[in-house]
Amino acid sequence: MTAPDPTALAFVHRFEAATAADRPPLLVLHGTGGDESDLLPFGRTVAPGAALLSPRGPVLENGMPRFFRRLAEGVFDEDDVRRRAADLASFVAGARAAYGLPAPVALGFSNGANIAAAVLLLHPGVLAGAVLLRPMRPLAVLPEPDLTGLPVLMLSGAQDPIVPEANVRSLTDRLRASGARVEHTVLRVGHGLSQADVTTTQAWIARIARA
Repeated sequence: MTAPDPTALAFVHRFEAATAADRPPLLVLHGTGGDESDLLPFGRTVAPGAALLSPRGPVLENGMPRFFRRLAEGVFDEDDVRRRAADLASFVAGARAAYGLPAPVALGFSNGANIAAAVLLLHPGVLAGAVLLRPMRPLAVLPEPDLTGLPVLMLSGAQDPIVPEANVRSLTDRLRASGARVEHTVLRVGHGLSQADVTTTQAWIARIARA
């Protein structure tokens, strides 16, 4: 049987093959205005030797790539969220076949964390876990999937002006109610990434790799 052609995959993306067998592959999902190269250094640092699969968000907002449309700051186009989550889930399936990967762990920042959360909730089984950096709940009414045992790390910023505390708390509660093993830490930072995000994520990935 002919192997799938990576160039036929729907998302513009970058792929870096694994050089170590003891790390799960990472699905690297940038924030608004990033691209497929934006978080690769972060991924290499927190999971040395892991395979990295990094797609570019297909939606443009004032020329800035995103993974789904929004109507205003913090107000999401929920129909588009559902559509784009399905598209990303299909991309992951195709990329796994093309590159010979097991189910990846999502590593998403901001908009990338939000689409990762949507995939977790709407398409359980696609991801083997997730690191959600500055996430928000992607939908007003959250689905109730079976995520029993799924590892999820959520890192929020205590001084984040974008993400309301109640919003992220409701996402945390839903993931836990669905059976996910959620670690939620509030860092003394704003919305941007920090060294604390690097060290916390690195330690968490090392733990789940040993599990």
